Amino acid sequence: GDGEDDDDDDNDQVNVKIKELLSSTLKLQNGLPEADVNFKPIQDDLNKNGPSKEMKGALKVLNHSLKKTSATILPRTQLKQAIDIVREEWFKVASSRNCAGHLVRNYVNWFTSYSPVLLEFIINMTDAAGNTVLHYAISHGNFDVVSTIIDTGLCNVNLTNDAGYSSIMLVSLAEIKNDAEMKIIKRLFQCGDVNLQAQKHGQTTLMLAVSHGKTEVVKLLLECGADLNMQDEDGSTALMCAAEHGLQEIVNILLSCPECDVLIADNDGSTALSIAMEAGHKEIGIALYAKQHILSRENSPFNLSKTKRSRSANTVMPSTLSYSHLSLKKSQSLQPREYATLSSMLKTRTP
Repeated sequence: GDGEDDDDDDNDQVNVKIKELLSSTLKLQNGLPEADVNFKPIQDDLNKNGPSKEMKGALKVLNHSLKKTSATILPRTQLKQAIDIVREEWFKVASSRNCAGHLVRNYVNWFTSYSPVLLEFIINMTDAAGNTVLHYAISHGNFDVVSTIIDTGLCNVNLTNDAGYSSIMLVSLAEIKNDAEMKIIKRLFQCGDVNLQAQKHGQTTLMLAVSHGKTEVVKLLLECGADLNMQDEDGSTALMCAAEHGLQEIVNILLSCPECDVLIADNDGSTALSIAMEAGHKEIGIALYAKQHILSRENSPFNLSKTKRSRSANTVMPSTLSYSHLSLKKSQSLQPREYATLSSMLKTRTP
């Protein structure tokens, strides 16, 4: 009966139902007037206040399918048509660069009026390249839309597109204009896993933020639990990246973290210190050497000795450290690392 439309369906069953529908393995159950499934093409002049007539019909079909309210089966081709209509209009409206936040909120309110299950399905819907609307909103720096999507509480921010990047990772390329936008980004980070690694090179959001010089984002990521010692497929860390590119302020931020391990070596055996010296970044090299020297002294068995020892001729205090003292053995083939661009993070890479 109509009682099956209630919003208190078992969550596990609903989640299974969503996955089945997303993978197109579920056949739509019927019982709807024929007019509801005979869709027309989306019109160019979309209603600025909410879904078009065609989309509303498609929403009804999808909602009934998700809620299992019908008794007979509708051909899968018509289910696919409904999904395509919803996807086309949703992305046309919500993924544009200049999309207004209030318009997206109107659409979200419409989806919610059908059921939370339908809202969750659409919020996590992807385009042909695996991007969600959240991917586009972040890449455009449209944080009003980002906030609206997060407010639903149903967005899986860890979803990765076909290029292997989550929406969180795209923050490394966004232009952040004020503190209000930083607060939205913090909420985004708290909703997902900031330590996910991109599929192609194994980079984390922190590595991407460092490579693009996003100092404030780096600070926020560390505040939200980013692991600064994680390594990508080349064995590189965020600290190595900052050292290679001469990002003194970011190096200092990372070194100020007690858990920062300056002794990690990449696949070529290079540490952040040797990378900085080969790249010619003297001041960064001095800071790394000082941190390494302090750590080695703290770990020394003689550290607790109260006897004043004469300074070894080979010991150089950080304050008097000269560039020549950092002439370490260079790696055989230190090459500039490639970092993701917006186009590579949003588009599918074809073989």
